[in-house]
Amino acid sequence: MDPTGYPLQGIRILDMATVLAAPFSATLCADMGAEVVKLELPQGNDALRGLAPVYGEHALFWKTANRGKKGISLDVRKPEGHAIFLKLIKTFDVLVENFRTGTLDQWGLDLKTLHAHNPGLIVLRMTGFGQTGPYARRPGFARIFEAMSGFTHLTGDADGPPQHMNFPLGDAIAGLFGAFSIATALAERNAKPKSKQKGVEIDLSATEAMMRLLDPLAAEYKFTGEARARTGSRAGYTAPSNVYQTADGVWLTLVGSSDPIFTRLCRVMNKEDLTTNPAFTTNVRRTENLVAIDEIVADWCRSLSFAELSASLDRAEVPFSKVYSIADVQADPHFKARGATIELMDPVLGAIPAPAAVPRFTGRDTVVPAVGPDTGQDNAEIYGGMGLSSTQLDALVLARII
Repeated sequence: MDPTGYPLQGIRILDMATVLAAPFSATLCADMGAEVVKLELPQGNDALRGLAPVYGEHALFWKTANRGKKGISLDVRKPEGHAIFLKLIKTFDVLVENFRTGTLDQWGLDLKTLHAHNPGLIVLRMTGFGQTGPYARRPGFARIFEAMSGFTHLTGDADGPPQHMNFPLGDAIAGLFGAFSIATALAERNAKPKSKQKGVEIDLSATEAMMRLLDPLAAEYKFTGEARARTGSRAGYTAPSNVYQTADGVWLTLVGSSDPIFTRLCRVMNKEDLTTNPAFTTNVRRTENLVAIDEIVADWCRSLSFAELSASLDRAEVPFSKVYSIADVQADPHFKARGATIELMDPVLGAIPAPAAVPRFTGRDTVVPAVGPDTGQDNAEIYGGMGLSSTQLDALVLARII
């Protein structure tokens, strides 16, 4: 990857985290031009290498989620590996880790030691529940973050069980906050004179990251006495807004929540009398009568094919979309025109489609990164740059240190 002209060019990040959430933070920084080095144990036993989708012996999730990174291996728990790590960390701006609270301390890599070797080091510690509190040592996974934040309680039909989506959303959200945290810490550092720049520790709880998304829920609970609950795909805060099925079996999502949009929707449904009905004149009134307005819209959608609905809603400028599968995403002409999917080149599998970097910076070319690295594939480059000879590297391999 050529980071020329990208905002994080010149920043070096050592990613020693596992699975998805914290590594995704580093990947997003790599998308923005940072040089990211992925550190694994010599055995290459990161659980993400076994997470579906796996194509033959190839972990596709690994190749896409760790794109744009160089790869080294090192067992920091062994004395010689520990010494190499402390020498290595001097050359990095950021360290990303997600071990259980206190684990690095047990390995002799506590914050005081890290900053003794690199006073300006930014350390992102991502855990399920943070570095403090009674749950600090608990293991964390995406579905735990989603459940404990209150997010899963909102997902599913009103008369059914709470549900998780078929993707680790909690990890992705935590990763976004992680990248934001790194960028924030770098901005703070760069705003200070060189003499006053000091390393910082970032304590990121993945569960709190999910909680941060649910902005008004605590206030709603305090002032109404009600905890927001599941409503299926129907929005309980604006109406009409739901997923509807057409006469030919296509599912679409439609949002008619603002008063001007609702007026246009009523016009295209040939039900302009609804705009003067006291039950539907404002969004507040429509949310108080959710089921009634929703059934009217659902009946109208069931009476027409998707092609007919699409043409009518387009003309009326009512926001809607077919509910896309990934096949629809890949085929959509808008996404094709923008290059929203790029192709990562793998030496064995060839082109692997993946999302383009987000956001874009106007006037700068889209950069296509390499796929996630093989275990230790860049050992010679990185450790050679530290002055280790090929003979020394061979000895480290035999000792299972790299």
